[in-house]
Amino acid sequence: MTDRPPRIVALGGGGFSMEPKNPLMDDYVLELSGAERPRICFLPTASGDADHYVVRFYRRFGAGRSEPSHVSLFRRDTSAGSVEGNLESHLLSQDVIYVGGGSLKSLLGAWRAHGLDRTLRRAWKKGVVLCGLSAGSLCWFQDSVTAFHGPSERVKGLGLLPYSNCVHYDGEPERRAAYREMVGGGLRAGYGVEDGAALSFVGTELSEVVTSRPDATAYDVAVGAHGQVHERRLQARYLGETGVGSRERVDEPSQLRAAPDPAPAAADVLAPRSTVDGAVAA
Repeated sequence: MTDRPPRIVALGGGGFSMEPKNPLMDDYVLELSGAERPRICFLPTASGDADHYVVRFYRRFGAGRSEPSHVSLFRRDTSAGSVEGNLESHLLSQDVIYVGGGSLKSLLGAWRAHGLDRTLRRAWKKGVVLCGLSAGSLCWFQDSVTAFHGPSERVKGLGLLPYSNCVHYDGEPERRAAYREMVGGGLRAGYGVEDGAALSFVGTELSEVVTSRPDATAYDVAVGAHGQVHERRLQARYLGETGVGSRERVDEPSQLRAAPDPAPAAADVLAPRSTVDGAVAA
């Protein structure tokens, strides 16, 4: 693996888990690696290492297009592709590490117990592409809003990215409203990401917003000069218009109706903003 800048792709929701017939986002992630046959390891920790989730991963990333593997932390797994032994060495040798959705709290607790929080930071600095959806998106940020069990609540993540994050922004209006309220109450500024959209970072800078659905997008959410929460739509690039994902047939994905904005928001369309709140925590 050649040296590359640190990269994170944070999906609001989508990828092989939510869009089994739409490979656009997953092809984008593989192509970021720059490898002809990328080594990609799946961490299904947030789902308790659910078998059906692992099966879907291999269906998407197998068949010679990559070298897939997975790590199970909750149980012994001797199936093909499962990794045991020196997990750190394996993860640091990958081109892509893909984190699935589920319980953010369970994910972070298990990673910290096994030391994977430190390993993933090393992988990021080494240039391994880190990506994930839902909990696998929230985990990279300093702060996130999770609603896996009950009402929305704030959870501190790994802190690789010095922002806050809220996923499923169009499909869960209650979470969206809670996130805006938290930002207004002092939570650091960040991003609201719809299903079918992803934030693509180089280092700690947002490089672009990409989408696997024509109408999906993400929002910059911050407190303005007069103390009001501003939510601004970010420019997004639809991957279906760039040739990404052309390796297999793409069925027309179902469209989700955006949730109504719980409070008035500016209509500006912004380019990605620069890093806030200083450098990434050590």
